[in-house]
Amino acid sequence: MSLQQAVVPNPSARVEALKAKHKNLSDKIELEQRRPFISEHILAELKREKLKIKEKIEGIRA
Repeated sequence: MSLQQAVVPNPSARVEALKAKHKNLSDKIELEQRRPFISEHILAELKREKLKIKEKIEGIRA
């Protein structure tokens, strides 16, 4: 068994968990954009994290 198999025993479960995080971040971004005073710093951080998660999902699928 390789180290990757030990860390990610069920890739589809990992993808589903990452999709849930991605959705949660989408919701947070939408909420932040509706605020009267948008924090560009927070918005940028949320978008960066969302992109990292998307890249992880694509990496697992590849």
